[in-house]
Amino acid sequence: MPQKLGHTSDQLVDLYQELLAERRLILVSNRGPVEYRIAQNGELQLNRGTGGVVTALRGISKHVEVTWIASTMGEGDRLAASGQSGRFQVALPGQRLYLRFVTSPRNVYHKYYNLFCNPLLWFLQHYMWNSPYTPNVDAKVYDAWDNGYVAVNRAFAQTVIDEASHDRTPPFVMIQDYQLYLVGGYIRQEMPNAILQHFIHIPWPASSFWHLFPDPMRRAILESLCAADIVGLQTNRDVHYFLHSCEMFLEGAKVDYESHTVVYGGRRTQIASYPVSVDLAALHRIVRSPRVQEYEEKLRPYLGEQTIVRVDRAEPSKNIARGLKAFDMLLERYPQFVNRVKLICFVVPSRSGIKQYERYTQEIFDSVEAINAKYGTEEWQPVKLFFENNYAQSIAGMRLYDVLLVNPVIDGMNLVAKEGPVVNARNGVLVLSESAGAYEQLKENVIPVAPADLEGTTQALYEALTMDSAEKKRRIEALRKSIEEEDITAWLYRQFRDLRNLACQLPLLLHA
Repeated sequence: MPQKLGHTSDQLVDLYQELLAERRLILVSNRGPVEYRIAQNGELQLNRGTGGVVTALRGISKHVEVTWIASTMGEGDRLAASGQSGRFQVALPGQRLYLRFVTSPRNVYHKYYNLFCNPLLWFLQHYMWNSPYTPNVDAKVYDAWDNGYVAVNRAFAQTVIDEASHDRTPPFVMIQDYQLYLVGGYIRQEMPNAILQHFIHIPWPASSFWHLFPDPMRRAILESLCAADIVGLQTNRDVHYFLHSCEMFLEGAKVDYESHTVVYGGRRTQIASYPVSVDLAALHRIVRSPRVQEYEEKLRPYLGEQTIVRVDRAEPSKNIARGLKAFDMLLERYPQFVNRVKLICFVVPSRSGIKQYERYTQEIFDSVEAINAKYGTEEWQPVKLFFENNYAQSIAGMRLYDVLLVNPVIDGMNLVAKEGPVVNARNGVLVLSESAGAYEQLKENVIPVAPADLEGTTQALYEALTMDSAEKKRRIEALRKSIEEEDITAWLYRQFRDLRNLACQLPLLLHA
């Protein structure tokens, strides 16, 4: 577990200001901090962006000036970008946020995002390939790499280079996630003195999985990441796997497992674990909001004497189908829970255009229907499914759980496992997959499950439902303490502290 920091927001602001006194900060991500939509009257409407990356990072611009480079995501973004020749300030009160869009041709972005990023990289890094059958890296995939992924990453890098071209001092550049693995390498070629960090929000898989990937692609990805000064990952497990991948696939790389460094191509890269966390102040505000309180009252009729809750996106990696099967086995094995224990699933639609996701979503609906038909009556249904993107309703549901089931196949972190104990009002028990990133921090006070272990998950649910009240209270209090000490402020502080320490070791180099 990382050292507990407990830093305050004021300390973080002081660090921002110290760090950025001489260098500018450029954030780079596929999805931006805001989205523009075209209203019925043709005017542009500004909406806050969604997604974990945006949520984690957008608070920085409350305190210091930030330039954020991101893809245009829809027609509103394209229209907003068409009227700008470079960066422009975003009209958000209290924010010093500047945005610069990267607009790719639609067919290029489709190849990049829908043919390469999601069905290949996302599936690889979440262990979702069925290796005897998938993936099939054919000419279409190579085309998506060359004319999609490479093209968009080059465009992002060139935008960063253009943006920083007039800076006296090379900037700090913080690149986010798996969509942009090649950006750092392209930037380094043109800006050798920039300080680059690349943070990967999703799991880094064992090198055996990367063996299925074509060598030119995996080598290009690793070479580009090792062009950064710091590669940030979610867990110590991810750090170990990344180091091993460099050792396996980068000829000539010197990997040090004790110092967590890779020396390659004459550059030393620090590989660090930064477990992302929750914004406690924002969570507490949401819990107190009238909307969440209204949803709590609306949900109470669906509760049982005890209630199991889960909150997930409709993705195969979230392991919802196995969770439903374990609940089925619980009611079959322990009939005393029939008519007493209910399961409420809050499932957010996800990537509906991808066939694997559509099939998995249908499997969820079919499983819920089968369980309700098997055990339910006109007066009592064991499973209630909410299939919608409704964050306030999900928070209300987590307020009310007796057991929170979080059993992904694998997750970079899984913030539900951290949000749940913070907001819960019933001393609920957390059942958590050992392969969720959050497990590394929270394991001492959860009931662990292996994601494929149906019998073990059934027994974990039984243990949680029959746990005595004193033990429940002890566990949730310990979870809250751990999460409070490692909140979003600590996550940001550790990253900017390491960037400051790195900058202190380097001369203040100016552009030639």
